[in-house]
Amino acid sequence: MVIYNMSRLAKKPITIPEKVSINIDGTKILVKGPAGEITRQFNSNIAISVKDNAVVLTPNNETKEALALWGTYASQIKSMLKGVVVPFTKKLIVEGVGFKSEVKGNELVLSLGFTHQVKKMIPKELVLTAVKNLITVSGADKELVGRFATEIRSLKKPEPYKGKGIHYEGEVIRRKEGKKTV
Repeated sequence: MVIYNMSRLAKKPITIPEKVSINIDGTKILVKGPAGEITRQFNSNIAISVKDNAVVLTPNNETKEALALWGTYASQIKSMLKGVVVPFTKKLIVEGVGFKSEVKGNELVLSLGFTHQVKKMIPKELVLTAVKNLITVSGADKELVGRFATEIRSLKKPEPYKGKGIHYEGEVIRRKEGKKTV
């Protein structure tokens, strides 16, 4: 008989913060709070229920997949509950001569040294601000905020010689030494 590791974090009930409501409809969960709402579909291997103002997760069977998803789903639900109270934010810095960023309507317009401006549609769930060389992405869904910030960063990754490009705030860019003159 094979004994699998079980998630210690998922065994504990996840407390629901004040001003947050959670609605469970089979495998679909809707979380509403002051900062927004998030809906997510989960696998049927894990039973999710609300008891005593806390979310309780229990695996329906002892398969390897169910035990692996147990901790993952606990982490995702914690992020959902946290995000609807305090939105998640990612800050990106646009660095380089002539590099600019601005928000026009529901579009992010970037001048990144190409022959054309780069336009990126902003998802309706996110709030985006662009002041000088700082782009702030915020929203209730942690996964969506991170994915959109990564998509923006991938438009012009920082180069190792001068550090020009788009990078996260606080990110360390490994710099290379340029050519030496004799």
